[in-house]
Amino acid sequence: HGWGLAILDPDKYSVFKEPVKARSSIMLGNILLNPIVSKNALAHIRLGTIGDKDFYNCHPFVKKDNAGRRWTLIHNGTVFDCLDLCKYSTMEEGETDSERILLAIVDLINNFESFKGEPLTLKERFDIVADLIEFMAYANKLNLIIYDGEQMYVHVNYRNSLCYLKTENGIFISTQALDDKDWKDVPLNTLFSFLNGELLFEAKPHSFEYIETEEQLRFIENFANSLNTDDEEYVW
Repeated sequence: HGWGLAILDPDKYSVFKEPVKARSSIMLGNILLNPIVSKNALAHIRLGTIGDKDFYNCHPFVKKDNAGRRWTLIHNGTVFDCLDLCKYSTMEEGETDSERILLAIVDLINNFESFKGEPLTLKERFDIVADLIEFMAYANKLNLIIYDGEQMYVHVNYRNSLCYLKTENGIFISTQALDDKDWKDVPLNTLFSFLNGELLFEAKPHSFEYIETEEQLRFIENFANSLNTDDEEYVW
C-alpha cells in the first residue's frame, strides 16, 4: 500500500514516499538507478492496517522536537490498545497509529527537556524512549526503527520478524535476511540504540511479547483487503 525511503545524513537529509506498490513505482525505480550512499538510511514497505492508502500514511514519519532534532520513524505493526495515543489523532497529518507513536515520543522528549532546562543527553533520550515503548508494548505489535539525528533505536516484540547483520561497515537491519550471510534475530522485547554502526545502549528487557490473536489477524487481513485495488498498475 506504499513505500518510503529516508536518507538521514544531515547534509543530504531527504524523504521519498508514495502510496503505490514499491515494484510498480516509477519514482523508486529512478531513485534506485544510482547507488544510495548514506551513513544512515531507512526503507519501508507498507501493509496498511490503520489509515487509508495515501501519501500521508506512508512511512517514514518525520517530526522535529523543540530543540530542532529531526526524529524519523518506521513501524511494522499495529497498536490495538493504547488510549494515551488517542489525543494525537487530531495532531497528525495522516491517520496511522505509527505516526501517533512518533508524536508521543517527540512530545515526551519536549516535556522532559523543558523540565530539565537544557538539552537531553543521548542516554536520557534513550531512557525516555525505552520507558515509553515498554508502556505501549502491552498487547501491541511494536517493531520500530527510529532515528533522532544521532542514534538509531531498534525494537521488536514479535518473534522472528526482525533480523540484523553486523559487518565491518556497520549494521543492517531487515524484516528478513537479504542474503546468505550470518543474519541473526534481533533480541525480543529490548530497545537498542546504535551510533556509527556500533551498539550504544541496551535497555532492560520487558515482558510484553506480542502474540497475534485470531481476532487481530482477521482485523489486519480485512483492512488490508479493503485497501487493495484492481488497477493493474499496482499488481506485483
